[in-house]
Amino acid sequence: MKNRFLFPYWFRYLGWGLVIVHVPLSMLGRSHGMINIMDAQPTNGGPFSGEHLFFICTSLVMATGLFFVAFAKEKMEDEQIWQIRLDSLRWAIYINYIILIASLVFIEDVGHMLELNLWVPLIFFIIRFRWVIFRLNRSLSREG
Repeated sequence: MKNRFLFPYWFRYLGWGLVIVHVPLSMLGRSHGMINIMDAQPTNGGPFSGEHLFFICTSLVMATGLFFVAFAKEKMEDEQIWQIRLDSLRWAIYINYIILIASLVFIEDVGHMLELNLWVPLIFFIIRFRWVIFRLNRSLSREG
């Protein structure tokens, strides 16, 4: 994975800021009845209603934040980081498709499928990538 396709390091902080902004925004929408807690989608109106636009905006804020966090450069990018990044991306896609297939088979209402498919690969990628980096740093500190 070439680092020219990655965002600058400071985008990670911008991404976490967007993820953190998403939480109170979606809670505000739920408290005002714009988003139903059970199905996390707009409660009434058509595709251009205020509720639906609010849902789309908050979902895009979360997705953009996760995207920035996942694909921001590390302070020191080398081939080992690239390999860890590629392996984590592969595992995230595997897990996403396992969840996608299982939910298609076992869940009758597929309304959550878009939101799941939008966030799950990025969340699993970030978790696995950070976990492998953490383990690598811990093993290096024990050796040194």
